[in-house]
Amino acid sequence: MTVLQFSTYDASRVEETWRQFVPSAALQQVDPDDFRFDWFSAEGAGFSLVRYGLRAQVRSVVEPENQLLACSVAGPGAEVWSGRSPMKCGAPWLTDGARMEARWDQAQVSGLIFDRGTAEELARRMCGDDTLRLRVLGGAPDHQAAREHWSRSIDFIAAAMIESADDELILAGVQRQALWLLLTMFPTTFRTALEQDPQSRVAPRLVRKALAYIDENAHLPITVDDIAAAVHISTRGLQYAFRRSLDTTPAQQLRRARLEGARRELLDGTQDTIAAIARRWGFAHPSRFSAAYRDQYGVLPAATARRRE
Repeated sequence: MTVLQFSTYDASRVEETWRQFVPSAALQQVDPDDFRFDWFSAEGAGFSLVRYGLRAQVRSVVEPENQLLACSVAGPGAEVWSGRSPMKCGAPWLTDGARMEARWDQAQVSGLIFDRGTAEELARRMCGDDTLRLRVLGGAPDHQAAREHWSRSIDFIAAAMIESADDELILAGVQRQALWLLLTMFPTTFRTALEQDPQSRVAPRLVRKALAYIDENAHLPITVDDIAAAVHISTRGLQYAFRRSLDTTPAQQLRRARLEGARRELLDGTQDTIAAIARRWGFAHPSRFSAAYRDQYGVLPAATARRRE
């Protein structure tokens, strides 16, 4: 594990240092007057924790690629947003590619960063689903106490990484705990997998391959016949396998995946209309989409969209 800690008045070091951990990070505006930068980071295999204080007028952007990034920006007058959707100052947010922007005059920033492949492999082991495709379904945490929980967890993880820098076994446990925090604090496909009937996680390999194909291609105009062809079985055989293993049908699973995709867009704060999102995910009739969405999530699509306003 590598620990880095320093303080500087050199504005050029901010972006340079941050990009070592998040290559997409960009500081669009930095006022060098009254500037101070205090940095701490602990980096392990596929996983990092960063904490820094930055006193300066700053506007920053991150749009991570092949990373899972959770972050909190706390400070007087600080603002964080994604698209047109503001995030609560001081509360953590999570992205696996969605563009996040922030500005502040003085702020304390803390973050957890996972390599996407590392996170997905570990998440599969934790939930027992080796077909899991790890995705963020919403960038904001679900519960009101997230800010306090995040702060305490960051303190604990940072201390544990420093105290156990040479103990790979303990560091692996800390990494697991940090990822569990992210994947259960925010809406993710990991949490969806945990909530599934355990029977689906031990389904035959053919059924699990079909579920993975559905999740990867739900945004495309695929049919049940396409799913069957992808796993080299007849449509009738696929339907029988789903009924026997999951007590459902491939068509129902495809609809579930498309509803999940639509929900993810609504939570991400897209500027498109609900009708446009519905069409993009294969629902030609907005009224039928709304009914199916309510049956799946207990609320209408408009209620989900309002959560990000």
